[in-house]
Amino acid sequence: MASPAANRQSITTPNSGQWTTGLFDCFDDSSNCFMTWCCPFITFGRNVEIIDKGKTSPADASRTYYILGSFGFAFCYSYPYRKKLREQFSLKEQPCGDCLVHCCCIQCALCQEHRELINRGLDPTIGIISFYKKSIVWTRF
Repeated sequence: MASPAANRQSITTPNSGQWTTGLFDCFDDSSNCFMTWCCPFITFGRNVEIIDKGKTSPADASRTYYILGSFGFAFCYSYPYRKKLREQFSLKEQPCGDCLVHCCCIQCALCQEHRELINRGLDPTIGIISFYKKSIVWTRF
């Protein structure tokens, strides 16, 4: 059985400044769409681990998101990571400001960010450690 990542369509080198998918293209990855709709804190934690280059654990990010989300303030914690993702890939702030996107369409935003990471070769579902293990080139000194 092929992994979900293997079933995804590969994207050629994305244009600088452009998102590879739209904000409302959630069903491009139906499994992530379903996961994000039911448990957005899991998708958020996975995304944060990659965006933050392993400095924040997915468990810590998920827990904080869940607690803030219980009071309707998850977007206050999540939108800075969208900004960080945009800065890493020189993406435009589209279709509006990061805070507004996360305030009004948080599940769509998390799905888009997840797809963006995958389309740029970083799969949040395998985690940062697995990603680096696959990409390390060992040299002798």
